[in-house]
Amino acid sequence: MKADLSMLSPCVVCPRRCGVDRLAGERGFCGAGKDILVAHSGPHFGEEPPITGTKGSGNIFFSFCNLRCLFCQNYQISHEGQGSPVTLGGLVEMFFSLEAMGCHNINLVSPTPYVPFIAAAIGEAKERGIGIPFVYNANGYDSVDALRSLDGLIDIYLPDFKYWSPAIAQKLSSAAQKAPYPECARAAIIEMKRQVGDLVVESGVAKRGILVRHLVLPGGLAGSCPVLTWIAENLGRQTSIGLMSQYLPLHRSGEYPLLSRKIRQEEYDDIVSFLINNGMENVFIQELESAPLLVPDFGREHPFGEWGGGAHR
Repeated sequence: MKADLSMLSPCVVCPRRCGVDRLAGERGFCGAGKDILVAHSGPHFGEEPPITGTKGSGNIFFSFCNLRCLFCQNYQISHEGQGSPVTLGGLVEMFFSLEAMGCHNINLVSPTPYVPFIAAAIGEAKERGIGIPFVYNANGYDSVDALRSLDGLIDIYLPDFKYWSPAIAQKLSSAAQKAPYPECARAAIIEMKRQVGDLVVESGVAKRGILVRHLVLPGGLAGSCPVLTWIAENLGRQTSIGLMSQYLPLHRSGEYPLLSRKIRQEEYDDIVSFLINNGMENVFIQELESAPLLVPDFGREHPFGEWGGGAHR
């Protein structure tokens, strides 16, 4: 098992293309270096229902992130890099351990800085006969070239499409001006869809395909309607969507006045109505009151599926 680490020296693994020599110990914007850092692994029950299933998703939370969202609730992991080094072989064994626990899938959370390692580890695991799908759970700020190296390895893509406005993305998440977030996310999501197609669910559990997440922000900051219109027009109205209501004013949200409050019920309901009116039916929605708990809440009837939600980035 040998990883092709050429994308890390100089580092061009994400749209920022920092150009640092990570193999020599240098670190770019994201903070990742030559080691694989993992903050936590284990069964997780807060994803969309076809990802969580009945036995949980086998989440592996990688340390560091190539965005700096002011409202990140996992900032200790994504910004500060809390975690422990894991060898390539150790990562493979982690995959098999999660499978042995009964998890429905291996859910790679914030994997972008580690794509070359992940590609090698998945290849090894598949050669050894692992029997559950791999989920690429990322913020959407991905390089098409890096994604192509995962073609045939990733079974389910679970990307965010966070913002429609490049200026908002730059202000709230420090997206690079030279690589605007919306442009990069659109290209990345199209590549993801090319690789795996629409979401395929068997007996209530996802086996393959793409599910796009979108977090509704206060005051319309995310540009939700243009984002969802683009998905309908470019991926199709049958596309599976996770519409997240769970925004909370955490971390450095106080630096931006509109981010200092939760979203209002009517803000979320307006987006749900927009989806209904535009013929999009494969949508999972959340109760606003369940957001702080991050646990499933299926107590109320909805035209769409409902779930508690994963952590927002």
